[in-house]
Amino acid sequence: MTAGVLYALAAGLMWGLVFIVPTLLPGYPPALQSAGRYLAFGLIALPLAWLDRTALRQLTRADWLEALKLALAGNLLYYLCLATAIQRTGGPLPTMIIGTLPIVIAITANLRNARRDGRLPWLRLAPSLAMVAMGIACVNQAELGTLRGNSSDDLWRYASGIPFALAGVACWTWYPLRNADWLRDHPGRSPRTWATAQGVATLPLALGAYVLAWLWEGARGDAGFAMPFGPQPLYFVGLMAASGLFASWLGTVCWNEASQRLPTALVGQLIVFETLAALVYAFALRREWPPLPTLAGIVLLVAGVVWALRVEPEPLAAEAHAN
Repeated sequence: MTAGVLYALAAGLMWGLVFIVPTLLPGYPPALQSAGRYLAFGLIALPLAWLDRTALRQLTRADWLEALKLALAGNLLYYLCLATAIQRTGGPLPTMIIGTLPIVIAITANLRNARRDGRLPWLRLAPSLAMVAMGIACVNQAELGTLRGNSSDDLWRYASGIPFALAGVACWTWYPLRNADWLRDHPGRSPRTWATAQGVATLPLALGAYVLAWLWEGARGDAGFAMPFGPQPLYFVGLMAASGLFASWLGTVCWNEASQRLPTALVGQLIVFETLAALVYAFALRREWPPLPTLAGIVLLVAGVVWALRVEPEPLAAEAHAN
C-alpha cells in the first residue's frame, strides 16, 4: 500500500509538468505540441524496447492492440484536449477540471469494478463530490474575475476552453480503468515493460499526427511559423524531450506500478497529486500566490479527495454468496 501511494505521488509530480508546457509555448498549436511530446515518448521507448525485447516478445497481438488504444486515448487525444484548454483558459481552471478525475474515476470504478475491488458506499462519497464541485466553482469564479473588463472575445476564448478540458477528463477516465484492467489481469508482467509497449505503440500514431500538423500548417500558408519545429526549434525540442522522458515514460512507469498494487477506485483518486503539482507549477510560473478563492478551491479539492480516500471498499459479500 505504501509503495503504491509513493509511486502514485511520483507519477503526479511528473505529470504535473505537462500543465505548464502549453504556457511556455503559447505560439505553438496544441496539435503540434501533443504530437511532438508523444513522438519524443515513442523515440525514447525504442532503445528501452530493445533492452526489454525478451519481455515484449511475450505480448500477444491483443496486448499490442490494447496498447495502441491506450496510446491514442490516454496520450494523444488527452494531451491535445489539455493543451488546447490551457492555451484558451490559462492553467488553473483546466487543472481543477482535470482535478475531478479522482472522484470521476472512483465513481466509474465503483460501477464497473465493484465485484473485483469492492464497492465504495455512495452516501459516504457524497461529501467528496460536493467539496470537489465547490472547489471548481471557486477557481472558476477567481479566473473569471481576472477577465472582467476584458473584451467579449477574451470571455469567449475562456469559455471555449472548458469543453476541451471536459473531453480530457473523459479520455483520462477511460485510460486508467482500461490500463488497470490489463495490469490486474497480467500480474506477472512488468509495469515497466507495459509502459515501454505503450511508448512503442504511440510512435506511429504520433509520427502520423506530426506529419498531419505539418501539412496543416503548410496549407494555412502561415509564413511566421517555421516547420518542422517552429520559431524556437531548440526550445521546442528540449521541452518535448523532457515531457517525453519524465511525464510520459517515467510517469507511466510509476503509475503502472501503483495500478498493479492498489485497487482501481483508490489509485484513481491518487491522481490528485498531479492536480496539486500542476497548480504549484502554474502559480510558480506566474510568480504569484493564488488568490483567496483559488486557495479555497484547492483546499476544497484536497479535502474532497482526502475524504474519499478514507472510504474503504466493501466487498460484495451478499452477491458473491448468492452466486
